[in-house]
Amino acid sequence: MTEFWLSAGLLLLAALSFLLIPILRGRRHQQEQDRTALNVVLYQERIAALAAQQASGVLDDLQLSQGRDEAARELLADTEGAEPARQRQLGRALPLLAAVLVPLLALGLYLHFGAADKVALTQEFAQAPKSMEEMTARLERVVQAQPDSAEAVYFLGRAYMAEQRPAEAARTFERAVALAGRQPELLGQWAQALYFAADKRWSGQLQALTDEALKADPNEVTSLGLRGIAAFEGERYQEAIEYWKRLLAQLPQGDASRAALQGGIDRAAERLGTQSAQAPAPAAVRLKVRVELAPALRDKVKAQDTVFIFARASSGPPMPLAAKRVTVAQLPIEVELSDADAMMAQMKLSDFAEVQLVARVSKDGQPTRGEWVGQSAPLPNTTQAQQRLIIDSPDS
Repeated sequence: MTEFWLSAGLLLLAALSFLLIPILRGRRHQQEQDRTALNVVLYQERIAALAAQQASGVLDDLQLSQGRDEAARELLADTEGAEPARQRQLGRALPLLAAVLVPLLALGLYLHFGAADKVALTQEFAQAPKSMEEMTARLERVVQAQPDSAEAVYFLGRAYMAEQRPAEAARTFERAVALAGRQPELLGQWAQALYFAADKRWSGQLQALTDEALKADPNEVTSLGLRGIAAFEGERYQEAIEYWKRLLAQLPQGDASRAALQGGIDRAAERLGTQSAQAPAPAAVRLKVRVELAPALRDKVKAQDTVFIFARASSGPPMPLAAKRVTVAQLPIEVELSDADAMMAQMKLSDFAEVQLVARVSKDGQPTRGEWVGQSAPLPNTTQAQQRLIIDSPDS
């Protein structure tokens, strides 16, 4: 502020000089007018003296004329350097009053409409803060001076989080979202503050915010980290590992947080292994089924036509989970479907609680299409009783 007041003082002096110069010039002009009047009085006195001398006979008419001419030349010489009289004068009171009021009015307008507070903040930020509390206090003053600055509001929210003040941070990030729009980074920061403000309790609002952030940016780091933390706290260790691995891929090599993140992944993997060891082994899934061909179709199929018998998930991928292949000539037949008949190692009967049994006749040997089909209603994969399938319907 010292530079500001020094500059204001210099401007005040300049304003005073512009206003006082006319006053000083007016005073000099008044002195010139007084000297001219004195010369006129002296001229009149000299003419009167010459007339008296001519009346007493000391001077004749020629000498009187010469004396008058000489006096007139002297008066002219004395008045030639004088400036012409000014038509209007302000007087002394009005310029002096203006010299004082104009700077005061300018200062008042500046303090009301100007940016003296911003100048002070700029000078304050030129020096490094001595503590986190001082930095937060500065940011609060910045937000107060610039309430529409989304950047200032965002950094204030980060400062509140660093001071373990998540409730205030959540309100601040919500304000930043209102100012800058629903940007993924802001949504992630807002969700994180809400999570810690709620004592690490997950909620529908947090789910919606992180879903929105990750939909706009699948690599939004705060949302990935938060989802991993929430999954870990909920003992969903595999889910936590997946989120944290995605986050780890976004961090540059040498980043200090990589080691901590990898440590979290390792702990989740360790607990996942312990959890798996303590969990009881799932019961073996074995579905028994008897497949028959409807009598009305015996003349419409051939003995060598392929019959696919399989189980698929009731709600999930359409591909078979377990399947066996026979021919029409082998019908009726009793078969058993289990994980040993899985089409893909990562998709087994035991992975899906509810399945549907299907038997399909395919003349060209394609399991995904055929001419005739029979299928069961959805049933649990733990069903022990033998199921009966009758192939009797056209395959759509």
